[in-house]
This record gives sequence, structure tokens and C-alpha cells, in this order.
Amino acid sequence: MRVLSDDDVASLLDLPDLLPEIERAFLKQGRGEVERPERPHFPVGTGLEGDEPLGTGLTMPAYVHGDEHYATKLASVHEGNADRGRPTVQAQIAVTDARTGVPAGLLAGTRITNARTGCIGGLAAKHLAVGDGPVRVGVVGAGTQARWQTRAIAAARGVESARVYSPSDSREACAADLRAEGIDAEAVDSARAAVSDADVVVTATTATEPVFPGDALAPGTLVVAVGAYTAEMRELDAATVSRAARLVADVPAEVAETGDFPDHGASAFTPLSAVFEGTAGRESDAEILVVASVGSAVLDATAATALFERAIAENVGTDVAL
Repeated sequence: MRVLSDDDVASLLDLPDLLPEIERAFLKQGRGEVERPERPHFPVGTGLEGDEPLGTGLTMPAYVHGDEHYATKLASVHEGNADRGRPTVQAQIAVTDARTGVPAGLLAGTRITNARTGCIGGLAAKHLAVGDGPVRVGVVGAGTQARWQTRAIAAARGVESARVYSPSDSREACAADLRAEGIDAEAVDSARAAVSDADVVVTATTATEPVFPGDALAPGTLVVAVGAYTAEMRELDAATVSRAARLVADVPAEVAETGDFPDHGASAFTPLSAVFEGTAGRESDAEILVVASVGSAVLDATAATALFERAIAENVGTDVAL
């Protein structure tokens, strides 16, 4: 088995290369050419520091038809990790030979999860933001995913400027990190300031209440919401949803169950795969569009297997006998 550390993954990961892999994953998912079982999730840590759970564990298997490998991600979400100086979302990904079932690889999965989620925003901006040049980005949230979304939009489309808001001082650090990567970013003092006149608005939070006022959106804005994945979580207000000419989702049935869309069923959403197929998209420059994502194990499988196969080709990682 080939084991890839986070440093190994970082040495292999390249967003311009990953973006078309993630787009391919969406196309295969939309065509029904994947296996994506239900992803069980369960509370963990109950009884360790009291009667309440400390986090959530998730198991996310998937296979893309025709690929040499399939993958199973074991993920965790621990919101208290911010106080521990650790990532909120962490993961490991097991890669298995699709022909023989032989265990093939084990990859540090947190960076892969962050990058593939960032690619959702990057691809959405590529296909749905107005025009075809660099975009002005407004980011609400200043954690790891806020950075990855902005990086991926820069890789897919180019970023003219980015304004970052978070209620904490983390917005200053986020903006500084993005500037260090060559992105013109600044921290701002309100969510309204972040989203006003933006071409693309990204929300990447764990909020349970709306994080920006929908009346602040300019005509033509693309909103990419990646934070909410349960009925209790919410980033978008009713004004944002009602102003949207079209709601787009990576997994419509699951997005419909989040707190952002309490009055919408799966049929209200256009699959993101249809946008990439060219059968749906922007109909005018004035439309406000919303793309909502809960994530899909198909993206993890595609990203992990692509990186694993590159690691084998370039002899990156460590071989371990089971």
C-alpha cells in the first residue's frame, strides 16, 4: 500500500490540473455513471467531556465508472477544533484497486477535501460568473475553505480583487494569506461591504443564521454557498433565495434538506452537472444565481485517485506492507 502524507499530497496537488478532474466527476455523476452510496454520519466523542458529542464522523465511499480505483473517505467535523488550533474538517482516504479489491493507498485527506470543495466554487465561477475575465470576489468566512474557494476561483477564472469578512479577527489573517499568494485581498468590517458589487460571493461558514443581507447583492452576482450541510445550518437569507433566477446544486436532494432552503424541494434545483454539460446556465448578465454545495464522495474519489495515480507515476509516498 502506498501511503501519502499531507506533505506528499501538497507536493502533488495542482489546482489547474484538479479543476478538470472535478468537472469530469460532476459530468459522470450527472450521467449516472458513478456509485455513490448513502454517507452515514454519526455523533462522536459523547461521554469524553460531558453528555454532548464533540463532533461528527462520516463515511463517504464512491466509484466513478471506468476508473482503475475507487475510494472511501473517513471524515470528521469537530467545530471545537478552532479553539484547539486544529482544522474543523479532517479526513483520510483509502484507495482500492477496482479490478481486484486490493488495498492500494491511504492518503491524508484533509487537503484533498479542501481542494475539491474549492474547485466547486472555481468551476461555478468559470461557467456562471458574468463575462470571461477576472472577477471581484466577496468572501464571508475566513477559515481554510474561504482560502481554498478564492484560490480555486483564481485558478479557474482569475481574481481581480477579494474582500473578506468574518466577525472575528481571522479576516485579517485570511486576507494576508491570500495576498501572500498573489491575490489582491483585503479584510472588510461587514458582510455587506464584502458582498456589495462583487461578481462572485462565497459563503464558507458553519453558521446557523444568514451571514449576509441579500438586498446587498448587485444584479448579476453569482453566490456560491458551501457551508451548510444540515437542516440546522444556514448561510443564505430569504432575500438571496427569492432574488435568485436559478438555484443550482451539486446534489439537489441533499441541498434541499439544508437550512438554506426550508421551502424548496429537490426539483427546485438545477444540477451543477447540467451547467457543465451546457444544458443549463446563465440566461442574462443581470440574473442573480445561487450555487449550493453539500459535497459529494464522487469528488473525493476522483481527486484522490488522480493524486494517487500521479504519486505512483512520480514515485511519491511510502510503501507499507499490510
